[in-house]
Amino acid sequence: MSRLRFGTFLAPFHAPGQNPTLAIQRDLDLVSHLDALGYDEAWIGEHHSAGSEIIASPEIFIAAAAERTRTIRLGTGVTSISYHNPLWVADRMVMLDHLTRGRTMLGVGPGSLPTDSAMIGLNPTDTRELLEVNLDIITRLLRGETVTRQTKTHNLIDAQLQLRPYTDPCFELAVAAVASPTGPRMAGRFGAGLLSIGATLTQDGFDALAHHWSVVEERAAHFGQPTPDRAGWRLVGLMHIADTKEQAYRDVEYGIEQWFNYFKKVAAFPQMAVDGSNIREMIDFINDAGIGAIGTVSDAKAQVRKLTEQSGGFGAFLLLGHEWANPEATKKSFELIAQHVFPEFQDQAEGTRAAAARATDTREAHAQSQLDAVDHMTKKYEQEKSTGS
Repeated sequence: MSRLRFGTFLAPFHAPGQNPTLAIQRDLDLVSHLDALGYDEAWIGEHHSAGSEIIASPEIFIAAAAERTRTIRLGTGVTSISYHNPLWVADRMVMLDHLTRGRTMLGVGPGSLPTDSAMIGLNPTDTRELLEVNLDIITRLLRGETVTRQTKTHNLIDAQLQLRPYTDPCFELAVAAVASPTGPRMAGRFGAGLLSIGATLTQDGFDALAHHWSVVEERAAHFGQPTPDRAGWRLVGLMHIADTKEQAYRDVEYGIEQWFNYFKKVAAFPQMAVDGSNIREMIDFINDAGIGAIGTVSDAKAQVRKLTEQSGGFGAFLLLGHEWANPEATKKSFELIAQHVFPEFQDQAEGTRAAAARATDTREAHAQSQLDAVDHMTKKYEQEKSTGS
């Protein structure tokens, strides 16, 4: 496998009742922080209800984040394309590709919250059926085709884009997956990447990893797409890292209970509901069930290795953005991962370790040569003084 990329998947999750302006600003600050730390990607969600995931337009957020960052790539994670006119989705993303000079990515899904789709008269079955229809239209438009198509929600007549993408031939596309084969199936059909949101968030998602990639490969072959590249496969996972395990446990007392309760009692998204009736049970569930790591750098490394073994290899690990800890501790967690976990999976750790080992093995001889050099130059100086030269 090539260099493993790291990033974040930012829904985001904010406790209801707080200042939304400041919460969104924290999200922008976090993306800027990750850019400075060398993270590769940030994926931003789209939600319209339930009070916690408060970014309604990932495209607008990305436009703002792009002006605050230099190199991090920015994706919609995801655009709920079943809610939208597919022509305008494609058009907005092409514009965003130009605004970011090629740093944008389009992640698509049906929409995760039934309370979103209900407000526009759609149910979860509708949104899943529309996902495939609209993705077909979007990919055709991005190829430069003219599309005439009547869908359940929109009528396109000789629709076409007036701009080509900035990225040649097109920015990257990725399809979301939780536990079912729906996402992998469409990723294979349309030659898109796979965004495994349920990779470690649920046991079913973890268990399905290897199967999901086989579905991508099978569907790609069936539809005549190029052989899928695992570099386009992203796994979303749960982590909070501190200097000690005890500190990590104290950190997450700040907000992990609210996060658990959101999926158990608020969001009608049962695939994401996880167990735990008190904070310690929640921590133990994350760690013992193997769906995440709350602890130290060593725990983070072990979790990424486990995912690599379970999946057979993937291209990027995306840390789910959450507010288990306060903003300072959250930023420290991302810093520790960048400082100590990145090198293990980006072929950067062994070079410095080998150099240190070589220096250690030869230290005694080199130290003596340094002393000999000092002694030599001291004697040379004394000789110059005595001869007046």
